[in-house]
Amino acid sequence: MSESFFSKLSRREFLGAGVAAAAGSMAVPVLAQNAGTTEVEGEITETTRHNISSFRSLQWQPYFSNLRKGAILVDVTSRVLHFWSEDQSIYKLYPTSVPLTEDLTRRGRTRIVRKVVGPSWRPTPAMKRRNPEWPDFVGPGPENPLGTHAMYLSWRYYRIHGTNDTRKIGRRSSNGCIGLYNEQIEELFGLAKVGTQVLII
Repeated sequence: MSESFFSKLSRREFLGAGVAAAAGSMAVPVLAQNAGTTEVEGEITETTRHNISSFRSLQWQPYFSNLRKGAILVDVTSRVLHFWSEDQSIYKLYPTSVPLTEDLTRRGRTRIVRKVVGPSWRPTPAMKRRNPEWPDFVGPGPENPLGTHAMYLSWRYYRIHGTNDTRKIGRRSSNGCIGLYNEQIEELFGLAKVGTQVLII
């Protein structure tokens, strides 16, 4: 892997530590619902505090005809992911990162086709053209931009995955994928199935 790639990561990690320290007690709870009960799901740092007002519970019926194998709705504008279980007993709401620009954003219906713990990562040809200094391959671990878990969609190159750079959550910061905190993608990974419906709006 390129030395410049790792030096950039190191600088980001250093700056991230400073941001986290500065945020301190400014953390805000992320809300999720489970069988009708609201519970604290995790924390959003100050970097995503401004998005809290746009988090609101939704019903699945306007978006899906059924909940077979569960359903995921990603709202790019609100930067939030909704999950409904097949039996409707579980509803979750997670903050996300979303694509940097509209031309990187894909909307429509897809589904989960593969789930991987400890994913490896390769930049797409388009990413390499934009960032030729990026490595051709990153294995599982703390340097991996896919975090700890990844769910691959039927659209080539698109995934719902974790991130080791928590500052990306709540921002336009991805190259097309949807990112969650590692703790939350781990939970969603356990709830969603291969075949779970996904709608990105």
